[in-house]
Amino acid sequence: MDSSWIVTTFSSVIMVVISTFGIYFALILFTRIAGVRTFSKMSSFDFAVTVAIGSLIASTVLTKNPPLFQSIAAMGTLFIIQITIAGFRETSLVRNVVDNKPILLMKGTRMLEGNMRKAKVTRNDLLGKLREANVTQFNQIKAVVMETTGDISVLHHNDEAHELEMGLLDDVRK
Repeated sequence: MDSSWIVTTFSSVIMVVISTFGIYFALILFTRIAGVRTFSKMSSFDFAVTVAIGSLIASTVLTKNPPLFQSIAAMGTLFIIQITIAGFRETSLVRNVVDNKPILLMKGTRMLEGNMRKAKVTRNDLLGKLREANVTQFNQIKAVVMETTGDISVLHHNDEAHELEMGLLDDVRK
């Protein structure tokens, strides 16, 4: 029976510990330099960078390749790309490439079937989000938006006469 899946050498354990400390402190340093936005869910690009950094950390901690300093260089490069893209997100060209546009899924009590199809959200998905938001009656709903992050925001109010300030939907695809 091959026990290499279970046992290891003491030197291998020491290398894992050293690599873990090294990559952890590099992550802390880069996050302090770049800011906490690095791990936010602002756009699909942010999500992709977060996944890439997680994969890089895992491979550095658990394998010999990539070596620690190579991983730190790769992580630094990802942070530089993230900072650069974040800086240029104010331009419409970059924003259109890296950001999803929020999309209106419900306007008042009416589900917008075409937008739901574009967002690939089913009626049952939407009903689940309404329940999560503690909506107890459809007439409480002012709007439901799929955000750039993929999260669904439910704008609701118990007072049926309460009006939704339309400025909240300025950037939303209707």
